Amino acid sequence: MAGRKHELATHSMTTEVWISTREKIPEITRTAIQEALEADKTKDSPSFGSEDLEEIHGAGTEAGLLGIYNFPGAVYVTDGSNDKGVMGPGYYRLDENRGACCQLGRGEEGNSSNRAELGAACLALEDAKMKQDRKPVILLSDSACFLSSSQKWIGEGKSGNPDADIMRDMILLL
Repeated sequence: MAGRKHELATHSMTTEVWISTREKIPEITRTAIQEALEADKTKDSPSFGSEDLEEIHGAGTEAGLLGIYNFPGAVYVTDGSNDKGVMGPGYYRLDENRGACCQLGRGEEGNSSNRAELGAACLALEDAKMKQDRKPVILLSDSACFLSSSQKWIGEGKSGNPDADIMRDMILLL
């Protein structure tokens, strides 16, 4: 195998791409890999192809092992960020290969990454409700804070939470 190191365009980390010396990689593929490494984009849309290797890879991921790619309803992947006081929630809907994001918050509401994570889940639920197709919904989140703060609202619910406004909206959507 031969390896090539390349510094990622938007990070200080170095990534290595290993290609077998016994295989013939088409020039168009090598060019596509090189362009992806050198791209200035900070975000890109997930790719869910239907070729054999892509399906095998997807089946081996956590979501694939849980059967999420074959789920009959809508699957949303949510994420929120808080960078220098700017909160940004977003979602991606797998079955339609589309997503949305927005800037969230004002100073008086507080400024936390949990608020952005909750906002992302709320955006996804609003989108699901607007579709009015009554499909079951799965929300995937990488935020432990989102899960623990949501848990507190099960049953009678909890007030006094700094993110209570978003949690109320989510409960109403559900």
